[in-house]
Amino acid sequence: MYAFLDRGHGPPLLLLHGFTGSSESWEPLLPALCEHFRVLAVDLPGHGRTRLPDDVAAYTMPCVVETLAEMLVANDAAPAHVLGYSMGGRVALALAAHAPQLVQRLILESASPGLATREERTARAAADEALADRIEARGIAAFVDEWEKLPLFAAQRALPEAAQQRVRALRLRNDPHGLALSLRGMGTGAQPSLWEALPALRMPVQLIAGRHDAKFVAIAHAMAQQIPHASLTIAPDAGHTVHLEAPDAWLRYVTKIPGI
Repeated sequence: MYAFLDRGHGPPLLLLHGFTGSSESWEPLLPALCEHFRVLAVDLPGHGRTRLPDDVAAYTMPCVVETLAEMLVANDAAPAHVLGYSMGGRVALALAAHAPQLVQRLILESASPGLATREERTARAAADEALADRIEARGIAAFVDEWEKLPLFAAQRALPEAAQQRVRALRLRNDPHGLALSLRGMGTGAQPSLWEALPALRMPVQLIAGRHDAKFVAIAHAMAQQIPHASLTIAPDAGHTVHLEAPDAWLRYVTKIPGI
């Protein structure tokens, strides 16, 4: 079973963090979220306090989704509002496609359904494997230095120094071998495409992206065209990490439950 925190009262909200994150990534937002929800924040495989055997099969998307489904049922937390950011968004979408009866509302922040073609997945899998090798060879500090310089996270460099240092500290707490296994098991290259699953989703789906993250804004628009009950919100003052860069707006998006 995965490590997770369980706080608050109300309808259950499952939080799934991004690559290099953990359940602690959500801590600054938890007091506000717990006013509306019973929050379950998970450490996904290879991250935070979740340690699994050195078997890449335990890190694959089907295995992760099955474990999360079992966790929701075992903790009387289904159906849940399920929110995933980036990598966690891919996991959340896979959970909704695999076990729709467990998902009351799906919230995808800066997320994608994966890569549509086999050629794209093959190329990305090779890149993910090379990155996994570098993480293991060079260690967590060198990898975090490399990761933080990605253009994807440019908007984070405008955050207050204390916020940037908190994010860095959380990244550094991860185990390099765990991150490498996560990449090999459920990286974007390893994950089967979920584009064809989008039209079958019947729960409300809330798509969130930051205006300064052009790639994921385009992906969110494309997803919205294929999901029957989708709403799309573009946060004007954020990039890839909307919950970190525009937390007040993000909280308004997440706590406004359709029909209530």
